[in-house]
Amino acid sequence: MPSVDHTVAPQQSSAPRPEKKASVSSGFIPHVQGLRAIAVLFVVIYHFWPARLSGGYVGVDVFFVISGFLITAHIARELTSTGTIKLARFWARRARRLLPASLLVLLVCVLMVGSPYLMPTSALPQELKEIAASTFYVQNWFLAAGSTDYLALSGNPTTVQHYWSLSLEEQFYVMWPLLLLLAAWLGVKFFRGDRLRGVLTVIGVITVITFIYCVWLTLTDPAPAYFVTFGRMWQFGVGGLIALVPRLRVQNVVGSFIVGWAGIAALLYSAVTFDGKTAFPGYAALIPTLGAAAVIAASNTDRWWYPTRLLSVRPMTFTGDISYSLYLWHWPLIVVAPSVPFWGLTIYHRLTLLVLCFVLAWLTKKYVEDPVRLWRPLADRKARVSLWASLAAMLVVAGSAGGAWAVNAPAYNAGLQAIEDLRNDPPPCFGALSVLDPSCADTPPTDEILPAPGFAIVDRPTNGGCFVQLNDSTPAQCDFGSDDPDAPRVLLIGDSHAFQVLSAFRSMAEDEGWHLTTFFKGACPWNETPLAGSGSFQTACQKWRDGVTEKLADQEFDVVFTASLATTSYTARDHDTAYQAAVEGYRNTWKTMTDKGTPVITVIDNPVWDTDPNKCLRTRDASTCTIDRTDVLVIDDPLRTAAADMPGVTLLDFTDVFCDDDTCFPVIGGANVYRDQDHLTATFVGTLIPQYREAITAALRDGVQ
Repeated sequence: MPSVDHTVAPQQSSAPRPEKKASVSSGFIPHVQGLRAIAVLFVVIYHFWPARLSGGYVGVDVFFVISGFLITAHIARELTSTGTIKLARFWARRARRLLPASLLVLLVCVLMVGSPYLMPTSALPQELKEIAASTFYVQNWFLAAGSTDYLALSGNPTTVQHYWSLSLEEQFYVMWPLLLLLAAWLGVKFFRGDRLRGVLTVIGVITVITFIYCVWLTLTDPAPAYFVTFGRMWQFGVGGLIALVPRLRVQNVVGSFIVGWAGIAALLYSAVTFDGKTAFPGYAALIPTLGAAAVIAASNTDRWWYPTRLLSVRPMTFTGDISYSLYLWHWPLIVVAPSVPFWGLTIYHRLTLLVLCFVLAWLTKKYVEDPVRLWRPLADRKARVSLWASLAAMLVVAGSAGGAWAVNAPAYNAGLQAIEDLRNDPPPCFGALSVLDPSCADTPPTDEILPAPGFAIVDRPTNGGCFVQLNDSTPAQCDFGSDDPDAPRVLLIGDSHAFQVLSAFRSMAEDEGWHLTTFFKGACPWNETPLAGSGSFQTACQKWRDGVTEKLADQEFDVVFTASLATTSYTARDHDTAYQAAVEGYRNTWKTMTDKGTPVITVIDNPVWDTDPNKCLRTRDASTCTIDRTDVLVIDDPLRTAAADMPGVTLLDFTDVFCDDDTCFPVIGGANVYRDQDHLTATFVGTLIPQYREAITAALRDGVQ
């Protein structure tokens, strides 16, 4: 999230220069601070209540435009008055402005992730890697390399994942003055000494080229497209053009009113209508980017109902003043809060946490940001003193992260070994067996939760290359078990709720002499009905289905097992409801197998929690971490209706394993059931192997009845 220490665009130099087409923005622009408030509130509300403001992430795009506008104007002023840019002084000011609050929050994050009571120990390596990446402002590239989906609706993001935008900002602050120095040289050489004309030309070219790159990368590789610097540079460029071109700043009374409110409308539209499945940034990012530019460009402040005046009221400017620290603090507090003992997730808890974020932001602004920025031992000395001090502070934070790993490494390694030992030698009457095996009725479960709540997240299938995510449509096929041509052939296919049983099915295939073939794509069930909405994700899902269908046409199987998330949203197509369309989609898809004599086995989805129950289990007794059955079970799962009375389809239902008549449990027979809010641990799935084996063996024996 950008943050600069002024909202005053630089004044035009009085020196005579032939700058008729390109000039520097002038005048005080107080509504930029209010626009910054809108941006940070979008992001914060999106993170607190993603369902209420599904596109609030566009606030970051607004910050990019603001930063491009203010920094370009600042640099252009210096170029106009001195003919050059004092790079060391520029970077030293940015460091004194941004690093103190940023490094303070990172140090607090080190302390939080080092505590097993606040964060799972299994998350420590990833947390500390991202803290180090954030410390040296390369977090965006770290996330891009890992193909992280920042807009994912589930998962376990780190406490510092939001630092990706700060990293991109710092890279902008390093590159932008260098580019503008080059542009000024080009202006002297090719535009008769008009440095600003050269700057304007270079910014225009960069904006166009990086926008084209952004659109192309979003279409071809959307996960890194969200993070990479060169896919976002055009948004800074748009702000820079507003700063340099006078005709883009609207002074006319009517024009300013229309342009300003049109910009506000564009921002609200994107914040309300965009969501995690919007192909973003790409073309979609034009709406919030141009909206922010329009608000900045609307310069007339004659009437109180103009956006320029409304954005300048004290509550807006105050929020804009603390926006940098508010952005820094809000996300780690959101991540950690559910793990705090006795802290709930009610609306009152969320509002209290939101107030706490504002208080911390104000305190940080007052006692950290401003004092260090103006601290005379740094501000009054040469720029290199600030730069060396900044590097030393960054090394302190990185060293603290290393110390946190040294302290917690033994516990981490012991936790991984405990999971391995558990899989090899589970206790008697463990997990689902405690419910399904009559001989376990009188055997009390172990008092220990296995795997430990701090390690449940890593208890998942290891064959990640078989699981297709995001906008990837590759029909990736994996094969396990026997290579004997006469071996029974089992197909395992579906979304992440099919992938979660892979370890158990691999074990069965190896023990029983089956040949196992798999196809998985996240959030894309094996169902011919299109997903609800439109965009690159929905398109990728359909392409994956088509590709899988082509591959299946050339293969023969003896039995098919499929599973899917019950809360998946489908389009209604030509049906009265999406539910009916989903039911028919399942039936038609399964018939492609049953019509060939291949039986299909499917399973009622497991309960879906609002948040990872391990956050509760790490600090509280398991008996206090239960949840009402009606809150987590999807009664109208279309898969249940589709399987009812359909020839050749066997329906498994383990609901009575997960829940009794009123309550669902996070721990069953000593087994930790969930690795996150809706996916089962591989260990617990392993305790269902007898039921899976029985169903598959019966289907292999009886075929389609």
